[in-house]
Amino acid sequence: MHCSSPFSKLLLVPGILLLQVACTPPPTESSAAFANDQPRIETVSDSTGYELRPATDPNGISKYYHGRQIAHVMGHEGAGWLERADRGEEEGTAVLLRELQLKQTDVVADIGAGTGYFSFRISPLVPKGKVLAVDIQPEMIAALQQNKVRKKASNVEPVLGTTQDPNLPAGAVDVVLIVDAYHEFDHPREMMRAIRNSLTPTGRVVLAEYRAEDPEVPIKRIHKMSIEQARQEMASIGLEFDKNVEVLPQQHLLFFRKAGQNKL
Repeated sequence: MHCSSPFSKLLLVPGILLLQVACTPPPTESSAAFANDQPRIETVSDSTGYELRPATDPNGISKYYHGRQIAHVMGHEGAGWLERADRGEEEGTAVLLRELQLKQTDVVADIGAGTGYFSFRISPLVPKGKVLAVDIQPEMIAALQQNKVRKKASNVEPVLGTTQDPNLPAGAVDVVLIVDAYHEFDHPREMMRAIRNSLTPTGRVVLAEYRAEDPEVPIKRIHKMSIEQARQEMASIGLEFDKNVEVLPQQHLLFFRKAGQNKL
């Protein structure tokens, strides 16, 4: 999984607008879980959608958003997992990039960029635009800077974000890409509101998340998301579902836009 940094995937962590991660790769299915008979402790019950209570899965934190337990993020120690040799075939990377239908002038944010696996593949697709490679870990930003020099990718700009703000320019991003990272955001409401505010009038948010509906996908349940859950969470901060493109081997590819925005 992308699991790039706390997004990551900001936060930060990937993608088209890009952020935080701390899972142990590879996140294959595990049956381990905390007992569900622990007392329920609700500390947040307002419109934010947050709730604090004992973790039901040891791979998650004791914080829930719209009923979904938030997963731990993967640290920079897992950088090698992001660059594994079989990732392109396993995740259908080329197909994902094709479906973004990028314009040469697009400004793309790769949230939870990590080492820049997607950022540097997007770079040549937007020669007159740029890629904002967002991550919340300074170690990942250092790796991005080194890879930028090595790959001579002058249109890739590493951006250090926080768990609540990707530090993107307001109204300037055409595509925000978040690959296998959103489910690990510590503050998904705050992060996505900031991301929404960074979009141009026709901007899109693209989520790639392992399919929770498919038990055959060999990923821990807490690192998967259903279409229904993703739509609910995006709608709560003013992002409207556009389409789901089921072309990837194991992941949903979900497109969202600002509520009320006309389709292109």
